[in-house]
Amino acid sequence: MTPARLVAAALAAAALGVLASCTSSTAATEAGAGAESTGAQPLTVTTSFYPLEFVVQQVAGERAHVTSLTRPGAEPHEVELSARQVVGLRKADLFVYESGFQPAVDDAMDLLERKRVLDVTPVADLTPAADLTLGSGTGENTQGVGGHAHDHDHAMDPHFWLDPERYATVAEAIGTRLSQLDPAHEADYAAGTRTFVHRLDTLDKEFRAGLAHCALTDLVTSHAAFGYLAHRYGLVQHGITGLNPEAEPSAGALADLAHLVRTDGVTTIYRETLVEPHYAQVIAAETGARVAVLDPVEGITSTSAGSDYFAVMRANLATLEQGQECS
Repeated sequence: MTPARLVAAALAAAALGVLASCTSSTAATEAGAGAESTGAQPLTVTTSFYPLEFVVQQVAGERAHVTSLTRPGAEPHEVELSARQVVGLRKADLFVYESGFQPAVDDAMDLLERKRVLDVTPVADLTPAADLTLGSGTGENTQGVGGHAHDHDHAMDPHFWLDPERYATVAEAIGTRLSQLDPAHEADYAAGTRTFVHRLDTLDKEFRAGLAHCALTDLVTSHAAFGYLAHRYGLVQHGITGLNPEAEPSAGALADLAHLVRTDGVTTIYRETLVEPHYAQVIAAETGARVAVLDPVEGITSTSAGSDYFAVMRANLATLEQGQECS
């Protein structure tokens, strides 16, 4: 654990000690949190970052008060937790997160009761990043820069929400868990789940139609967040920095990727909203390619192309149709 996380863990432990010393009435109130709801009050649900916050909101509607540990505009991979946030997790009826995506969140799990936690990783059908980026019919690993594997290639790609089918499976698991917590409103959660999954099915059909006939299949992105999307719709991702958006590619790796861009006729390099665009701009300047924004929808800000997941994903589709020269 890094020194920063050691400090955060110490603060969290101290805060939980204060919490434990509260009055007996407060302790009794907290002891009841997370138990089966009578349906009188909305559930309190904390999520680790935007895609999980959004799906819970869509499934639960007015039956849950939903918050996120990751503030808008923050890069979720690097989030750190305050002692206050950890105490808030203990009070929530449910905490929804994805293990392996945010190290600071993983560290806090030892401080929570497992009955209050839903880890979506087991149902998201995560796949190693390298397995999502094999060249079509070649058996060649094209993950990362110029075909050079990154250290994280064999790690599971956490960006399941960029594949509507995986996102739908997660939504169904969340709906089931909410119904268990609040059985009086099981029908409401089931209806919310059906509506959300239907919207995802529609989005999937739009992507399949829009990307069915593209002149260019190489997808050069700031980091390897788009493996599921690329794999689902017939593209081949080349992430400049692999799964870790903070990694720094070597000069040789950048040169290899620039060579691929020239050789394969790539016309667009995709940068992101929450990641420094420097390396994407370097490759574009070196090759004459243009730069466009492809949003991994890890958070919504004032600079996002839409106000929610569906709006941003449809903006992504329009960007891909132009950048990949689809007809």
